[in-house]
Amino acid sequence: MMHSLLIMTLATSTIITLASHHWLLAWLGLEMNTLAMIPIIAKPHSPRATEAATKYFLIQAIAAALILFSSIINTWQTGHWTITGTTSIPATTMLTLALVMKLGLAPAHFWYPEVIQGTTMATALILSTWQKLAPLALMYMLFPQLSPTTTLTIGLLSALVGGWAGLNQTQTRKIMAFSSIAHMGWLLTAMTLNYNLTTLALATYIIMTTAMFMTLSHTMMKTLPDLATTWPHTPMLLSTTMLILMSLGGLPPLTGFTPKWLITKELISTSLLPLATALILASLPSLFFYIRLAYFTTLTAPPSNTNIKLNWRFTPITPKPLALTLTTTILLLPLTPLLYPTL
Repeated sequence: MMHSLLIMTLATSTIITLASHHWLLAWLGLEMNTLAMIPIIAKPHSPRATEAATKYFLIQAIAAALILFSSIINTWQTGHWTITGTTSIPATTMLTLALVMKLGLAPAHFWYPEVIQGTTMATALILSTWQKLAPLALMYMLFPQLSPTTTLTIGLLSALVGGWAGLNQTQTRKIMAFSSIAHMGWLLTAMTLNYNLTTLALATYIIMTTAMFMTLSHTMMKTLPDLATTWPHTPMLLSTTMLILMSLGGLPPLTGFTPKWLITKELISTSLLPLATALILASLPSLFFYIRLAYFTTLTAPPSNTNIKLNWRFTPITPKPLALTLTTTILLLPLTPLLYPTL
């Protein structure tokens, strides 16, 4: 009952922020969101979960205080509380910092992998998808007042950090956290170029991340050795997991190739060739650790105590939402002209 109430509060608070034009309402939605999320993170009652909840609370409280302070400064200078009318330079600077902290973008990303590592897979999925919507909506509304150079720099830095920092990780949740940071970097770059492209990139990110976290939760894979020894139990699901990882890496002909292809095309068409090259190079380390995960998942033979081809086991039950997200993660690329008509 309590968990359902917290989830309802989480949904309501995000909708309040999405629908608000007034800074106080947006701040109220973000605060409700934080207060509902903390018990969900701390639910396992382990020291690691308590630590994750404390870190999450501290970061979100600092970011919320910055948002409130900057909105008051803007009101003092302009005379109104409208989000889209935020023109004060000190206010927009502090708001950018606060939203970067809330989204876990570089260089304010250090809390994010630690919090993800201390939670369950389901909570990590909420943190990586639903919890991104409210700060992204505020950034979307604030974007005309932000400096494109600053946002593109943060986007490139996030893509670099997400790739390089994920290379030496062995925990699947931390790998997915750094993957999320890298994808947020691409998303911020898309926001600078084209709002329709931002929506498409966000939708594909949510679909791919949901598919991966649901697979990890269903198979209980928490580390790289777990990936290597799960094949005999669910070979079909592990085969599709390899395709999810390739899609997250942005390889054609999978869904994940769509946003990277379109963002690169937009960067080149706006004469930002050096940035396009840097972003593509920054995505190579990410692709490396996705391929490493795929290798552990499907190409390593785990120890087996029998020589017969068919092991006796119960038929694994695959949840229906997982089947849907798997399909969309792998097969959406042919629909790109329909999803992004200006191609």
